[in-house]
Amino acid sequence: MVKALILEALSEQIQDCANGYNSLLVIYKKTVSENDLKLVEAFCASRKRNTKITHGNIWEVPVCYHDSFGIDLQTLATVKKMEVETLVQLHSSVTYTVFCKGFLPGFMYLGGLDKRLFIDRKAVPLLKVPQNSVAIGGKQTGVYPTESPGGWHIIGRTPAILFDVSKKIASKISMGDTMKFKPITLTDYIKMDRVNDKTKLITQIG
Repeated sequence: MVKALILEALSEQIQDCANGYNSLLVIYKKTVSENDLKLVEAFCASRKRNTKITHGNIWEVPVCYHDSFGIDLQTLATVKKMEVETLVQLHSSVTYTVFCKGFLPGFMYLGGLDKRLFIDRKAVPLLKVPQNSVAIGGKQTGVYPTESPGGWHIIGRTPAILFDVSKKIASKISMGDTMKFKPITLTDYIKMDRVNDKTKLITQIG
């Protein structure tokens, strides 16, 4: 929200902004002066006092927690001393917040993971994590938007496309939005995987 306000109010001075977890990178069009910095600081302070917090959209994403997709599902359940069904229930019953995007274009760091599922990243990352894999790393969960190396524990896969550069807006989901995972069967996954536009498999529920 602060990013949008700064870009709108200080458009003559600011080229772009990039969000972090608790920070905002402000990119100027010219060499930065002390007065420029004070202007942004003063603006942020005034908006913090006068702006109401708004909440983003709520999205639902289908996920198949089948062992053919969740290659670390059984191992993680064993480490956590719980049944696979319990692990899936814990992971899919939470509403996650999109805290940050990074690592890969479209990769979302989702906060709100149940503490019982916290686990360190793998000691040896995989060289190729399949696209759309749903995984847990540390205190967070996320979806790999493209095939890539990765060290998170893979517990499922979604048939939905969360990031598509061919679209005018590559990702429907923004920082500050919230997301829920809806468990689906392998049969459901196969049916959904035949849909031409898989970005439509992401449903806005709020």
